[in-house]
Formats: sequence, structure tokens, C-alpha cells
Amino acid sequence: MCVLQDSAQEGVITRDIHRTFPAHDYFKDSDGDGQDSLYKICKAYSVYDEEIGYCQGQSFLAAVLLLHMPEEQAFCVLVKIMYKYGLRALYKNNFEDLHCKFYKLERLMQEQLPDLWSHFQELNLEAHMYASQWFLTLFTAKFPLCMVFHITDLLLCEGLNIIFNVALALLKTSKEDLLQADFEGALKFFRVQLPKRYRAAENARRLMEQACNIKVPTKKLKKFEKEYQTLRESQLQQEDPIDRFQRENRRLQEASMRLEQENDDLAHELVTSKIALRNDLDQAEDKADVLNKELLSTKQRLVETEEEKRRQEEETAQLKEVFRRELEKAELEIKKTTAIIAEYKQICSQLSTRLEKQQAATKEELDIVRSKVLGCDHCRDLFTTLGSLQSASPGRDKTSTEPLDEEKDGLKEQLRHLELELAQTKLQLVEAKCRIQELEHQRGVLMNEIQAAKNSWFSKTLGSLKSSTSSSSSSTSQTPSSPKEGPA
Repeated sequence: MCVLQDSAQEGVITRDIHRTFPAHDYFKDSDGDGQDSLYKICKAYSVYDEEIGYCQGQSFLAAVLLLHMPEEQAFCVLVKIMYKYGLRALYKNNFEDLHCKFYKLERLMQEQLPDLWSHFQELNLEAHMYASQWFLTLFTAKFPLCMVFHITDLLLCEGLNIIFNVALALLKTSKEDLLQADFEGALKFFRVQLPKRYRAAENARRLMEQACNIKVPTKKLKKFEKEYQTLRESQLQQEDPIDRFQRENRRLQEASMRLEQENDDLAHELVTSKIALRNDLDQAEDKADVLNKELLSTKQRLVETEEEKRRQEEETAQLKEVFRRELEKAELEIKKTTAIIAEYKQICSQLSTRLEKQQAATKEELDIVRSKVLGCDHCRDLFTTLGSLQSASPGRDKTSTEPLDEEKDGLKEQLRHLELELAQTKLQLVEAKCRIQELEHQRGVLMNEIQAAKNSWFSKTLGSLKSSTSSSSSSTSQTPSSPKEGPA
């Protein structure tokens, strides 16, 4: 219900909301859930605690709680810290309790870090000049969140006095640097360099271990508080009211100037963060445009490669069809040639058989004639005494054997023709085999070229996809972290 009521500090709250963790993903958007929840908590507390209201720096503590719990729980824990743990007492009575804690810190420094305390005395560097934010915001305004989370845990477990342990640990670890610094250098060190040292989680963990090992007895703190009250009372009795008011006025002016400087620093950090975020966004958009162009180019190359692949597959299919036809034609010619050769062999075999039969028959006839002639005495005497008969007989024999010689000549002529056809057939067979070998060689060459083209296309496509994938992974690797784990 408190958030629904009006608050006189809404303007201040709205101004501080934009300066609270401006680089964190959860709080960087003006209209985001983070700033909206933070505004509700700060406004609700300003209405709930009318005496204190909203004080500068409370937004940082509320933001730390929001990173770990919902709005309602964060508001309840904030109220618990302010009331039960005594944080609101620091804002009361013109920050009197805060000055008491500054005195305690200086007394602890005097006992545990005397050389550093003496150096600060020479520089006139008082605790309120560097430790006010430590107490009022519980280190949340300047230090990294990884360190703030540890401090918040210790605060909830041990109480508000844990701030002294952390402060002494910070001063001990920075002792050498502070001893060498002048007044301005020391203030700059506390404001800029010291928080940067603990951005690493390991450094923050070591600091917390050192803080837990520092002994800050409660009795001693009560003793210092009594000393401060006694000193304060004596000062009030001895001090002229006008001087007191003037001194208080100077102190308030110094505090105001310091707060204005811190506001300026926060505003500068906010502007710098927004500029850096804008530059990162522009670079990401430019990179996305380049990646989109590369993707379109890769898609175009992929389409062209697929078209080339389809065309080569068509050419391959056509070549396969041509080879198949040529192969069928060659096989048909081989079959024809084989049939011709078989027929030729059959004819030759028949002619050889026929010639052998005719020769045997002729020899038998000659043997019969010779036996008959020799069996006849008159014919034998006639053959032996009369040469005319012997000369006439060959003429008759020639007449009788003429048809046989003509038949032999015809067979020989046919045989020569068949031998010629056989030679031509063999020549055609050899030419067909050569043609088949040539076609097989061309087919092998074309298959190698097609395979090489496929490999080249696959390599190019794979390379393009790999480059696109690596570029996309590089861009996604720069994506901001989860809102509840971002940097301070």
C-alpha cells in the first residue's frame, strides 16, 4: 500500500534510480523491470519511514537485494536492515551516529595501523572524507557486486559492526599506496582505484577472509563510543555556538561538494556506459549486416552450385546413355562378327570335308582305271608300244578331269572369298574393340571430372557453412550475461 501513496521525494528517487548500477543488464533500461521495481521499493520506504524518508544511497542497497529476491521480500529485508540492524540511526540527529562511527574507525586505525593513521593526520584526511559511503550504502555504491554480496551476507550474519572489519581490511591491503599519496591522490585512490582492485571474485574472496580474521572487540567499540560522547560534550561546552554552526556549515558544504562530485562521477559513468553500450550495439548491428550479406552470398553460391551439380548430373546421365548405346552397338557388332566367324568356320569345315571326299573318290576311280588298263594285255601293250596312245590318253584324261578341276577352282575361289571376308571381319572386330576401349577411357575421364567437380562443390559449400557458423558463434559469444549476474 505504501507504493500507492504520494511521496515528497519522488523526484530525488527518480533521479537516483537512473544512476544506480547503470551498466547492469537488469537496471540499464529506463522502462525495464529492474528500474520499475527499484523505484517502487525506494518510494515505499520513503512513505513507510517518514522520519528518515529516502536518503541518497539507499537505492544501491535496495538494488542489491532485488538481485536476490522479489520486490516484497526485498522491501521487508530493507526495513529489517534499517531498523533492526540500526542503519537508519546513521541518518538521524544530523548524522551524529555516523560521526561516532568515523571516530571509532580512526581510533581503530590508530591502534592497528598507526603509521597510516599518522599519515592521514599529516594530510588532514578525516574518515568522513572517504568512508561515508562505506557506512551509508554498505559499500554498495562503488565496489563490485561480487564483493558487495559477501559484505551483505556478513552484515546479515554479524551485524553492522562488520563494516569496521571490512574497512580495516581495505586500509591494510592499500596501506603502501596510501602512504605514498598526497591529499588529492588519496581521495582519488579511494574513489577510483580501490574499487577496481576487487572486480575479480578471487580478490574479493581474499579480502573477506582477511576481514573475518581482524579482531574488533565490542567492548572496545563501546569504549570508543563513550570517548566520542565525552569529547563531543566538552566540545559543545567550550565551543561558541556561532563557531559550531560555522563548522557544521563547512562540514555540510564539504559533504555537499563531495556528494555532488560523486553524483558527477556517477553521471559520467552512466553516460560513458550508455555510449559504450551504443557503440557495442552499433558494432553488433554492423556485424549482423555483414553476416546477413555473407549468408545471402553463401545461399546464392549454394543455389548456383546446386544448379551446376544438377547440370553436371544431367550431362553425366546423357553421357551414360551415350555410352550405353555405344556399348550395345559394339556388343551387337561383336555378336554379328562372332556369328559370321562361326558360319565361316562351318562352311570351311564342310568344304574341307567335301574336298576330301571328292579327292578320295577320284583316287579310287583312278585306281580302278589303272587296274583295268593294266589288267588288259592289249591295252598294256598299247600303252607301252605306242606313244600316240599315251599322248592321246592324257588328252582324254584331261577331258574327263576338266569338270573336276573347274569345281576345284570354284571351291578355291570361294575359299579365297571366305578368307577375305574372315580377314575383314577380324579387322572390324579389332576396330570395334579399339572403339570400346576408347569409349571406356573417355567414360573414366568424365567420371573423374564429375567426381572432382562434386568434391570441389562440397568443399566450397562446407567451407562457406563453416565460416558462417564461426562468425555467428563469435557474435553470440559477445552477448551480455544474465541480468542477475551482470557487472556493477
